Amino acid sequence: MALTRFEIARRGAYAGGVSFGQAGAFEQIDGTAHFMVDPLHRVNARIVDLALAPRNGKGLVEFTADFSIVMPVDAARGNRRAIVELPNRGRRRVVAMLNCAPHDASIAREAHPGDGFLFEQGFTIASVGWQWDVHGTEDLMGLVAPSAVGPAPVAGGQLKSPAQPIGGETMVEIRPSQRHTTWLLADRIHRPLPAAIGAQPNAVLYVRDYEDGADRIVPRQRWRFARVTPTGAIAPSQEHIHLEDGFEPGRIYQLVYETDRAPIAGAGLLALRDVAAFLRTPSPGNPTPGNFTSLIAWGISQTGRMLRHFLSLGLNVCEDGRKAYDGVQSHIGGARRGAFNHRFAQPSNQTTPLWGHVFPFAEVSTTDPLTGKTAGLLDRLEQAGDVPKMVHTDSAAEFWRGDAALAHVDTRGKADLVEHANSRSYLFASVQHTPGTLGQSRTNPGTMTVARYPLNVLDYRPLLRAALINLDRWITEDIEPPASRHPRLADGTAVPRDDVLKVFSKLPGFEPPDPERLPFVRTVDLGADEETGIGRYPAKEGAFYPALVSDVDADGNERSGIRLPDVTVPVGTHAGWNPRDPETGASDQIVPMNGLTIFFAATAAARKKSGDFRPSIAERYKDEADYLAKVDAAARALVAERTLLERDIALVVSNARERYRAAMAGLAS
Repeated sequence: MALTRFEIARRGAYAGGVSFGQAGAFEQIDGTAHFMVDPLHRVNARIVDLALAPRNGKGLVEFTADFSIVMPVDAARGNRRAIVELPNRGRRRVVAMLNCAPHDASIAREAHPGDGFLFEQGFTIASVGWQWDVHGTEDLMGLVAPSAVGPAPVAGGQLKSPAQPIGGETMVEIRPSQRHTTWLLADRIHRPLPAAIGAQPNAVLYVRDYEDGADRIVPRQRWRFARVTPTGAIAPSQEHIHLEDGFEPGRIYQLVYETDRAPIAGAGLLALRDVAAFLRTPSPGNPTPGNFTSLIAWGISQTGRMLRHFLSLGLNVCEDGRKAYDGVQSHIGGARRGAFNHRFAQPSNQTTPLWGHVFPFAEVSTTDPLTGKTAGLLDRLEQAGDVPKMVHTDSAAEFWRGDAALAHVDTRGKADLVEHANSRSYLFASVQHTPGTLGQSRTNPGTMTVARYPLNVLDYRPLLRAALINLDRWITEDIEPPASRHPRLADGTAVPRDDVLKVFSKLPGFEPPDPERLPFVRTVDLGADEETGIGRYPAKEGAFYPALVSDVDADGNERSGIRLPDVTVPVGTHAGWNPRDPETGASDQIVPMNGLTIFFAATAAARKKSGDFRPSIAERYKDEADYLAKVDAAARALVAERTLLERDIALVVSNARERYRAAMAGLAS
């Protein structure tokens, strides 16, 4: 059993029925996917606590997820390939990203069609909710997960009666950028794991000054499980913590407490797998023809990490033994996994050291001298013979947070790794976590952290489109993608972050972050084997892994990876990191995910006046026409190496023109 029923709630024309080239008009179908899985099946054995879920009369575990399909009205006009996306924190992103939708397009049930790229290609796009901690709305997609109950199963697979919800110790991380006295027990505005009722005398609130700083305990009498009401009163709340003198901006807090429930987060991994089996199988309940020649799983950031977790558990094999996905595109996931398959997992969590931060980081098997373990991310799939084709793309931000290089450098930082034959990995040089644009706010809307310098303006989405097409052709035509492009020790492009900061420290008026307070990856001991998923909190952190990034050229732009014309024919210095603004505290640290752009001076006179060592724009290019001619040539070179599509040359040139004019006008990004 798997996805047993698709309950359709609405069906109608997508984008007002507009026609997308040869594929024609599309329709959108939204509803609820109903799943039933066998908790005793061997391919489900690694889903933590699945054996403790309630079962129906057939001995199967049931759960539901939001499900959406956008497909050609005339299926015969499609390309018989489907992309299955994991919504990022409930938000559908694949269409907006790959169709280059306007940067200010809202996150909505019907994704903005952008320039129609995916639909003109004929792809069917399916989206499935997978995380239990998303608040269900019309626009956000989530999953209703079963919860673990006890006592443990006895002979025959039957639970003793009465079954009670499992509770226990969990942890939530708090990273304030503004002073607040009340905080939800969740990342951002996701659904929390509530505190169990009672005094909880053993609950502990820790605080540290930076990510790898020493923990201090906040006295218990200073905080309680409560919130400030609209009238200003302090009322008990099992979903909030109240700190009497407020959480200090820029500091990192970790609250260890008891909860009274354990949603089975790993059900989301099974939802991803079993959507594939459903789409491949023609049936009266499947609105698609079910004759897809290939399926690609797609994820971005949080969901890129989720795809890595999915692969590491060997889940690309369905209960009936068939391969789930032919290809995987994991974008800006770095070398981490996530809080996707342990007891009390909150999938929205992204920074707290948990199971997603442990070795192995690389797809190929390696030995880690710090832990004494030998393993590779794809070991289980290798044994099953179901390794998909994979393309991984990262920004500079994933390297600067300390982990991305570990996907292709050994954990001693001494040697490059030989990559897996089914995998390609690309750094998009000098870009930030999400695509940049002129005029964007320095405030991160998710974390409310403010960056000190203007944000990175580079829009890498044309490179992402080429990566998808290369993956698709690899699967369907056996045409291998271009060789991987990322920092390497062998050619000197993989370097410590301190080397890069020395270049930036020469910029006039620039205040770099403290190298000692940059994030690192460390060994993580949770007090139990990962297979059990039952940990001790907070994790015991040990030795540091090497944090390597791309070396930079004389202008401060990254030397390795795929370099947009904005990097090879620059009008400014671009980075995937940015120090925090003093107004949100911890100005010696960097803002996660945000990068920076510092334009060159327009003229030699302006450059000399400011003391800038970087040649001005006028010293580099005769005029705008000269600049754009060089950009066009650089774009065509990318097309020749198949890292840019020919159709996107005009888009890349147009983007560069916009930035050139902003730089010449002396505008901040």
